[in-house]
Amino acid sequence: MSEALNDLAAHVKGKLGEAVLDCVLACGELTIKVAPADIVKAATFLHDDPGCRFVSIIDVCGADYPSREKRFDVVYHLLSPTRNLRIRVKVEADEETLVPSVTGVWPGADWFERETYDLYGVLFSGHPDLRRILTDYGFEGHPLRKDFPLTGFVEVRYDDEAKRVIYEPVELKQEFRNFDFLSPWEGTDYVLPGDEKAKQ
Repeated sequence: MSEALNDLAAHVKGKLGEAVLDCVLACGELTIKVAPADIVKAATFLHDDPGCRFVSIIDVCGADYPSREKRFDVVYHLLSPTRNLRIRVKVEADEETLVPSVTGVWPGADWFERETYDLYGVLFSGHPDLRRILTDYGFEGHPLRKDFPLTGFVEVRYDDEAKRVIYEPVELKQEFRNFDFLSPWEGTDYVLPGDEKAKQ
């Protein structure tokens, strides 16, 4: 398998040239990185080239690295049934970067790109219907960003008296507390019974 992936990496780098910013073969998987401006060119090549034929898009997802200047990775997972190979294509983006949509190459990327927009805030230019897909109407923020608060901003509940859905600011019923269940992984601030004789 690794020989086939090495051959594929050489073929892709040879044909796409400088459009391929990086090519990594690790753990039996091939990952190539391209610039946002080159994603449609790379996608079209991977889809149409007889040596590739990645006609099936498995997923488009995001990853957030807040410490980087371009904090998001947009990751495309592709399958070539004729060659029985998989490839991962990565694009780096930030909040303002417009990543061209690949729905013209794989129409099935439509909802995947919508999900990446909804959960990370990555903007896809040329997408036929870029709107939220998983979060509620009027939702603020993007919940898979690392800086999104764990409790969110609002909570939604159905009020039986008002007979409608009500949006309210999040209210924590109790303060966060540190629980000590004598966990051997977390350790304690006191000596456990039986450990008195252990060397300090």
